[in-house]
Amino acid sequence: MMKSDAVFHFWFPVLAIVVPLAVIVALTDQFGGLSLQRTVIEMLISIVIVVGLYIFVGNSGIISFGHATFMAIAAYASAWQTCCEMLKPITMSGLPPFLRDQSIPLLPSALVSILLAGGAAFLTGLVLMRLTGLAASISTLAVLFILNVVYSNWDSVTMGSASIVGLPTYVTAWLAFGCALLAIVVAWLYQTSAFGLAIRATREDEVAAAASGISLYWSRLIAFTLSGFVVGLGGVLQAHFLGTVSINNFFLSFTFLALAMLIVGGMGSLAGAVAGVVVVTTIVDLFRRLEAGISVGGGQWSIPAGTQELIIAAFMLLILIFRKNGIMAGREIGLPQHTHREKGLVHG
Repeated sequence: MMKSDAVFHFWFPVLAIVVPLAVIVALTDQFGGLSLQRTVIEMLISIVIVVGLYIFVGNSGIISFGHATFMAIAAYASAWQTCCEMLKPITMSGLPPFLRDQSIPLLPSALVSILLAGGAAFLTGLVLMRLTGLAASISTLAVLFILNVVYSNWDSVTMGSASIVGLPTYVTAWLAFGCALLAIVVAWLYQTSAFGLAIRATREDEVAAAASGISLYWSRLIAFTLSGFVVGLGGVLQAHFLGTVSINNFFLSFTFLALAMLIVGGMGSLAGAVAGVVVVTTIVDLFRRLEAGISVGGGQWSIPAGTQELIIAAFMLLILIFRKNGIMAGREIGLPQHTHREKGLVHG
């Protein structure tokens, strides 16, 4: 009995996140229109991405501007494997024959793409994780620019700045929810593991952590690599939800939106990462509809284009001023008698 109670308390913060998400998916699947269903799928994909970002940023305290790099690597890899066989010889003639002349089944292609993203994160981290603080953050931004320049000009393989079309669109709300659940579980198991405790110790005090025998380099490299795998999953989902891949979708605007979601919710907790996605997605969708125009009193009324970006910026500014640790303030959702213990687990 005591053991089952301990297991329940351990998993409660995860259940408190995924059960409401499951209810949202079930209700929108049953009663929501196509527009609302698409918004929910986009939100779930964003949860995968932001949770992946949280695994490194939230636990290490180092802001990364380069995680869209690993999304792009996974998305393009999946496109090369699954895109229409008739188009690839014409639009992507530089691909090796085993990719150019055939299509790979969806599941193996997704797994390979995620592995490539994680491998790229590992190789990149071997160099970047030797840096700390602002230098590490700027170096991740440099990686993003490098990938953008290479992919934007590699016409025979990536179609340059044009979009690769013809990808199978198989991402449903329940598939996206399953992937979000997987990302949340991976993030929770990591942050409660010895590796997660070690990297959060380096976040709080690098000198004390190093004096205790914790390797700053290896603890951050592990988090960076795992984070690359998870955002790679997000890249695959996005590619096969939209059915197209364009390098412009993986650059600065996307990077800042993902970071905004993490900061708004609170980068110190897994619940904060998910809450930030839900709140920002709701705001973006609401003002996107207002920009498109609504009928009021028999007339059409709309707000200026670009208002949603201004609202998100203003909202993030207010969060930073009045609640600098985000909506969740670095706390997980725990049972009342365990709130203090969970807070200590996060800030360990």
